[in-house]
Formats: sequence, C-alpha cells, structure tokens
Amino acid sequence: MEETFEKATIVDVRTPEEFASEHMPNAINIPYDEVAQRIDEFKEMQKPIIAYCRTGNRSGIAVATLMQNGITEAINAGGLEDIKQSMKR
Repeated sequence: MEETFEKATIVDVRTPEEFASEHMPNAINIPYDEVAQRIDEFKEMQKPIIAYCRTGNRSGIAVATLMQNGITEAINAGGLEDIKQSMKR
C-alpha cells in the first residue's frame, strides 16, 4: 500500500477545517462537494488518485464521481485512521 501512495495523488475530501487539523503527508484538500466541478483538475493529476475522508463515505462519493467522469484510476482509501493503521503494518 505504501508504494501505491508514493506514486499516487492523495486527495483529502474532508472540509478545509478537518484538513487543517490533520492530514496525510503530501495530500491535497479538495472537499468532496467540489469534486464534480473540478474534474478537469483531477484529469491532470498523477494516477492513481487515492481519496480519503474521516470514515470512507465522502471519499466513496468522490471516487464514484471521478469514475462517472471517466477517471477510472481512483481508489477509495476509506478513513484517515484506516490509512494510518494500514501504513503501520
């Protein structure tokens, strides 16, 4: 999983306030409710695109939106705590 993170674009789809309190290194913040209007930005990003949020719900919505717009290399990594746990393994 760590190798995937190194070659991917990591997108935190939580609110700017949540992002400011804690986020993954190198993550960029694009709130999930802005994903649809920022599709062109996503098309330019390094693939795969790995999205996460607090629980996996918002990142699931974001990934579904990306896929509906032709970006198939998108992964829902779930919640921030899930990612931190998987990185420890």
